[in-house]
Amino acid sequence: MPLTVQKFGGSSVATSERIVAAARRAIRAKQAGHQVVVVVSARGDTTDELIELAKQITEQPPAREMDMLLSTGEQISIALMAMAIQSLGQPAVSLTGGQVGIVTDAFHTKARIKSISTDRIRQALAAGQIVIVAGFQGVDESDNITTLGRGGSDTTAVALAAASDADACEIYTDVDGVYTTDPRIVPEARKMTSISYDEMLELASAGAGVMHSRSIEFAKKFDVPIHVRSSFSDSDGTWIIPETAEMENVVVCGAAMVKDEARVTIWGVADQPGTIHRIFARVAEHNIVTDMIVQNVATDGLTQVSFTVPRGELHETLHVAAEIAREIEAGGVHHEDNVSKVSVVGVGMRTHSGVADRMFAALAAEQINIKMITTSEIKISALVDRDRAADALRAVHRAFQLDKVPSAAGGAGPVAAGYIRKAGGASTAMRNNSLAAVVQQLPSMEAIVVSDVALSEDQARVTVFGVPDQPGIAARIFAHIAKAGAVVDMIVQNVSTDGLAHVSFTVPRENLDAAVTAARAVTSEIGGEVAADPNIAKLTIMGVGMRTHTGVAARMFAALSGPQIRVLMINTSEVHITAAVELSRAREAAACLRKAFGLNGR
Repeated sequence: MPLTVQKFGGSSVATSERIVAAARRAIRAKQAGHQVVVVVSARGDTTDELIELAKQITEQPPAREMDMLLSTGEQISIALMAMAIQSLGQPAVSLTGGQVGIVTDAFHTKARIKSISTDRIRQALAAGQIVIVAGFQGVDESDNITTLGRGGSDTTAVALAAASDADACEIYTDVDGVYTTDPRIVPEARKMTSISYDEMLELASAGAGVMHSRSIEFAKKFDVPIHVRSSFSDSDGTWIIPETAEMENVVVCGAAMVKDEARVTIWGVADQPGTIHRIFARVAEHNIVTDMIVQNVATDGLTQVSFTVPRGELHETLHVAAEIAREIEAGGVHHEDNVSKVSVVGVGMRTHSGVADRMFAALAAEQINIKMITTSEIKISALVDRDRAADALRAVHRAFQLDKVPSAAGGAGPVAAGYIRKAGGASTAMRNNSLAAVVQQLPSMEAIVVSDVALSEDQARVTVFGVPDQPGIAARIFAHIAKAGAVVDMIVQNVSTDGLAHVSFTVPRENLDAAVTAARAVTSEIGGEVAADPNIAKLTIMGVGMRTHTGVAARMFAALSGPQIRVLMINTSEVHITAAVELSRAREAAACLRKAFGLNGR
């Protein structure tokens, strides 16, 4: 019998009427021939009210007791949901995370799932019951209640679907799917019929609030199709599924904004092997999740390293950064806390050129200055002033015509997209993927997954030094590069000094001369200098959860610091961390990374 996991968010169970409506949905699924597991969040603003109550008692409530307190919100919801289903004539049982068998680590308020025992769920399902599970919570190995942090109920639902080998996980919410961007900011945003795991991961990290990154990580690792849909209508929503060939025909599928970011820069850093490792090892020790990471090309033996963090974590981050700067004898630390990140995402970027040119031109047309740039295979992110972030989001959404249905759209759902999850096991595509082999050896369900290390030895780097830090400069540079026919890969722009910015990018070595000529055409008009390095290589570690697991970058840099391999450029994303190294050390560097992440023999 097929198994469906349904998750209802706080707004979907906020009133007794909505609880009954959710109960009817679960019953309809059962009557259609499905076994049903329902995961619920705390009702409405319950969690916020509990947090406020705790703060009235003490400004710094102990994390363990906060978990005891916050977990009660979901327990209220599951009891009411079970009552509603039973009142409608169907058997149901409510279970807490601990009763279900969700075991986590002991990191209170931000716990990660280690394992799930499905025995009790299967017994209840076999008895014909609808199983109601409290989202957002579990227990550690000492039976202490833990909570999973932001997006925890989504994470619970997808993790249960993975552990139970469910056919799908339905996420019921107050929106009717995943949109090309936030419709509250861009009213013409369009609902997508389907989106790949990687695209959704990148959009989630870039500010799309419909789904949390951790739940999508589970879905990708364990091959769980997710259907995001409205609690208040029966219309189809958006399917989040494995990537299909048709998806690459759509260059950009969505845009997103992270409003409250802060940028920290350590300047005057010695350009020596191991220095980057020392920085991010210390950051990881404090469990600080970094987002954009940018390293300047060194001048006079010194470089600067910038990274962004959530604005709420800036105070702690500055304390750690100051300690690091003293330890490595850097010049110092400065920061900016009024910045936002705007990103465009699409798997079609892999096979289509000119995306950066269009994005930067759109920002230039609105006179929006770019403060940092990072890229991945399927994402371009720009840091801008917070008061211009909404304008930037509207501009890029308009530039890529995301309000229009693409003629090469990927299909309406997993069947239309050529993907069907097999009951009793992962799809054929998943079994043949190297990711599957790594997942089978994980020490815990939410452990970091690094599935491959890719080496590209055909790269060259171009750096444009000392151009004015003004709106439109990046657009002019990359418009010339696009006209020259050079295919751009990594792009890095760091914080400006003395009103001047440095922009570095990589191109295939065969495009180097054309790219340098194009860059010099720009500097002849606006000032600045151009330098080229034909002897670099690009190393990319690929996997799931690259950003949300704080130690991944540190581990990568540690592996390279041992043999004294210099890191020349850095780019980060949800699914990749990429570094440029000297060509002469590239194969040695790749071997070090494979060993560090346990990929020898694959």
